[in-house]
Amino acid sequence: MGTIRVMLVDDHEVVRTGLRSFLELQDELQVVAEAGNGIEAIERALEVRPDVILMDITMPGMDGLEATRRLRSLCPECQVLALTVHADKHYFMEMLAAGASGYLTKQAAPDELIAAVQAVAEGHVYLQPALARWLLEDYQRLVERTGARRLDTPETSDENAVGLDVLSRRERQVLELVGQGLTNREIGEQLGLSPKTIARHRERIMKKLNMHSRTELVKFAIKTGLISLE
Repeated sequence: MGTIRVMLVDDHEVVRTGLRSFLELQDELQVVAEAGNGIEAIERALEVRPDVILMDITMPGMDGLEATRRLRSLCPECQVLALTVHADKHYFMEMLAAGASGYLTKQAAPDELIAAVQAVAEGHVYLQPALARWLLEDYQRLVERTGARRLDTPETSDENAVGLDVLSRRERQVLELVGQGLTNREIGEQLGLSPKTIARHRERIMKKLNMHSRTELVKFAIKTGLISLE
């Protein structure tokens, strides 16, 4: 893809300045806006429509969690990558539930930050490996609580949950590859289909599962055993 347009959201100006200086050293990245809290983030995002929003979590006024929730409906094309000091499971899960496409701590190496921005911009989900295991642990605990039965059965503990049985064989294939972080183009190459056809499959999958983000699809794929984190 071309230049990735990035917006920085952090209540510390010195952090934003450092991030801007670093990111703009990268030929493929351009910082197009900054914000100091969630309210400013929404206003600026609607103005400039960035590809990726680096979102802090704890900020005065409106925090990153609420801003992310609102941006998912107001600016769905803007991908949110959480960049925070919190290596904390609660924040990790809450940001994913809010619709973030990635989660990275500020202790991450610079090259990992670049990789995360690129991955999210290309339609992937990026989860810092040391933290991603929380998703697998939650899945394993849920399996233990339900007697190790498959989570795609009608007996799932969530009375409103939808299982894999509502998806066609092709849709399950697409969902599995989405869960592995592949883009529409990459999935199409594996299945011999066009990216537009894959996009239509993804739309149908999300409609059937009543989901609204790639992160939700990844979590569903993990919970139903389509993919695993090692």
